[in-house]
Amino acid sequence: MQDTKNDISKMPTTPQTMLDRLNKESIKFDLYEHEALFTVEQSKHVDATIPAHHTRNMFLRTKKKQNFLITLSHDTPIDLKKLAELLNVKNFSFGSTDRLMQILGVYPGSVTPLSAINAAPSDLQVILEEKMMRADKIAVHPLINTMTITFNPNDLLQLYKSYNHTPIILDLNSAAP
Repeated sequence: MQDTKNDISKMPTTPQTMLDRLNKESIKFDLYEHEALFTVEQSKHVDATIPAHHTRNMFLRTKKKQNFLITLSHDTPIDLKKLAELLNVKNFSFGSTDRLMQILGVYPGSVTPLSAINAAPSDLQVILEEKMMRADKIAVHPLINTMTITFNPNDLLQLYKSYNHTPIILDLNSAAP
């Protein structure tokens, strides 16, 4: 299944390359194909059919050009001002479509913790929600919003290590509205 709005050939890492990388790293996952999903609201009917802890992602940038990839439970409420305070930065804004492709190598709606594979560790700080990381399985897109994979969150940490990324695992309750 393919999202016809986006040209996969222009991606620095294709979804198939990502799946191959997971296999090479001996990361066990289940793959689900579905229609393109762009929001948590749109994904609710698909999520109900996939047994895992569902996630959402935010690609944020500060005025000082610091890039953050935040992955959290789909139902965790976040106040961006409180999140900025928690991370000791000022004023977040959402990354532009161009910046999504430049830094993370994905199109809007396909942001995923796996997209860190395309970012230099010096260009991106990854934040993972503690609650999400305690789940048995998490559900994320493998670089495209027409597929979802489920796997153990500890395997995500293994993958980050191979990317040379050092994620920060945080309790995000203090960033709730």
